[in-house]
Amino acid sequence: MSLVKSDENTPLLRGDITSGGDADRSRWRSIRVMYFTMFLSSVGFTIVITSIWPYLKKIDESADASFLGWVVAAYSLGQMVASPLFGLWSNHRPRREPLICSIFINVSANIYYAYVYLPPSHKTIHMLLARTFVGIGAGNVAVVRSYVAGATSLKERTSAMANMSACQALGFILGPALQAALSFIGETGVSVNVIQLQVNMYTAPALLAACLGIINILLHLVINLKCFTLFREHGVDDHGNHIRAINYTSEEQVDVAPEAEDDIDQIAVFASNVLFFVILFIFAVFETISTPLSMDMFAWTRKEAVLYNGIILAAIGFESILVFVVVKVVSARVGDRPLLLGGLILIFAGFFILLPWGNQYPKIQWADIQNNTMPAIRLAPTSPSNTSLEHTGCPYEQAWCLFTPVIHLAQYITSDILIGVGYPTCNVMSYTLYSKILGPKPQGVYMGWLTASGSGARTLGPVFVSHVYTILGPRWAFTVICGIVLAAIVLLSAMYKRLVAFSVRHGRI
Repeated sequence: MSLVKSDENTPLLRGDITSGGDADRSRWRSIRVMYFTMFLSSVGFTIVITSIWPYLKKIDESADASFLGWVVAAYSLGQMVASPLFGLWSNHRPRREPLICSIFINVSANIYYAYVYLPPSHKTIHMLLARTFVGIGAGNVAVVRSYVAGATSLKERTSAMANMSACQALGFILGPALQAALSFIGETGVSVNVIQLQVNMYTAPALLAACLGIINILLHLVINLKCFTLFREHGVDDHGNHIRAINYTSEEQVDVAPEAEDDIDQIAVFASNVLFFVILFIFAVFETISTPLSMDMFAWTRKEAVLYNGIILAAIGFESILVFVVVKVVSARVGDRPLLLGGLILIFAGFFILLPWGNQYPKIQWADIQNNTMPAIRLAPTSPSNTSLEHTGCPYEQAWCLFTPVIHLAQYITSDILIGVGYPTCNVMSYTLYSKILGPKPQGVYMGWLTASGSGARTLGPVFVSHVYTILGPRWAFTVICGIVLAAIVLLSAMYKRLVAFSVRHGRI
C-alpha cells in the first residue's frame, strides 16, 4: 500500500500539494474541477434571485408576497426531490453522468423562465414550474459535496469544504452583481422577434445563467475526453491513504475494508440534518424577504430594489469569502463545533436587530381614488405620464403597515453584516462536521439527504415568511425566527459531545 500525504492547509482555490506524486496531484485537480462546478451553479442561481419579485409583479400585478414565497420555494422543492436521487446515482456510476444530466435540466429550465411572459394565461404557474426545474438541476450539489468529502482526508476536510464554499460565495457575489448590471437594460429591453424573445432586465439574467450552464456541460464533456489530465475519481480514507473508489479504480488505489454503516452515529447524523435545516431555513427567510421588505420600508421602486439588493447581496458574498478564509485558520485552533455555535449566535443577533422599534412608520402606498357612487361625475383625466408612475411604499392592503414601526436602513445594513458572517460560518461548519461524522464510506446518498434537508428548509422558509410577513408583518416574522435560532443553539449544546468525526469516535485518530 502506498501511503499518500497531503497538505491540510490548502490555499483558497488551489490545493497545495507537497507530496504524493501523480495520484495526489490528480486528486487535487479533480477537486478543483468540482470547485468550479459549484461556482457556476451558484452564479446560475443568484443571478435571478433579486429580480424574481418585480418580474412576478410585471407579468401579473395581482401576485402578492405570499405567492412569491411559493415561487422561491419551488427551486428548493425541486432540489429536495432530486438531491438524494443524484446522490444515489453518483454512488454507483461515474459522477459526470448525474452532473451533465442535472446541468442540462438547469439550462432548459432557465430558458423556460425567460419565456414565462409569453403564454396568454397562467403566467405565474409557468414561473413556478420553471423555478422547480431549475431546482431539480441544482440537485448536483449533493454530488459535488460527496466527491470532495470522499477525496479528502480528515485534516484536509475543513479546508477543502471552506474552499468549495468560497467558490460558492464567489458565484454568490458575481450573480447579484451581474443582475444589478443587467438592470440597466430596463423593463422594456429589446425584442428578438424571430424567436419571440424579449430580452430585458428580468429575462437577461436567466439567459446568461443558461449560457453558463452550457459552458459547464462543455467542461464536463472535455473532462470526459481528457480524464487523464483533468479529472479522475479518487477516494481517500481519514488518514489520506488512497482507497478503491466506487466509480473509478486506478493502479495507485488499493482495497480497504469498508466501514459498517451501523457504526455511524445515526443520532448525530439526524441532529446534523436538523441543524442544517435550521441554518438554510433562516437564510431562505432572509433572501426571500429582502426585496419586498426593502420596497415596503424604504419606498424603493422595482428597479431600485433589484439594483440595491443586488449590490447588498454581492457585498455579503464578498464578506463570506473573507469569512471562509478566516474559518480555515480559526477552525484549526478552536475546532468546528465552537465556530458553528458562534455563527448561530451572530445570526440570532442579526434577526434581533431587524425587529421594528420606535414611533416612525413607513410610507403608505394608497390605492387610486375611484368614485363609483356617482357615475355622472368623473375625476379629471390623468396624464399618461402620471399613470405610468410606479406606486411605492408599504401597501395599504397589508394592515400591519398602519401600526408597525419602520425598519431603518441602518438596521437593515447591520443585520446584513451580522448574518453575512454567521450564515457562511454555520453553513461550512455544518456539512464539514456531517462529512466527518459519516467517515470513509460513500457519502452520495447521505449528502443527498443533507442537501434535501436544506432544500426542504428553503422550500418551507419562503412560504412561511411570505405568509407571516404579508399577514402579520416583520415584527412577528422575525420574532419567530429568533425563537427558531435559539432552539438550534439549544440542540447544538445538547448534542455537542456527539458531533465528532467517525475516526475520533472510534479512537483511530
